[in-house]
Amino acid sequence: MTYAVTEACIRCKYMDCVTVCPVDCFYEGENMLVINPDECIDCGVCEPECPAEAIIPDSNPGAEKWVEINRQYAGLWPNITIKVEPPSDADQWLKVADKFQNEFSPKPSLGKSN
Repeated sequence: MTYAVTEACIRCKYMDCVTVCPVDCFYEGENMLVINPDECIDCGVCEPECPAEAIIPDSNPGAEKWVEINRQYAGLWPNITIKVEPPSDADQWLKVADKFQNEFSPKPSLGKSN
């Protein structure tokens, strides 16, 4: 089993999850984080830390899509091991629906938090 970051993270990127991950399996895109499912040890400590409730176990219905998205972008984006301030408008994006379709960026982070 593994965990995956979902669209709830897009444009929020609170990064509380990054500070508790014992294996540093988070990767940072321009406006979202992902978990490398091949590195995740299924400890689950990240899930309750996420204010956006964006992290789910792969056993949740519909999680397969997110595991594959996480796998794809973890191979393209830089690893992140430290927490930085979330975007200034993160709270405004917290409950917005359909963010993947409308707001997702496939670009890697700009390196501010690496």
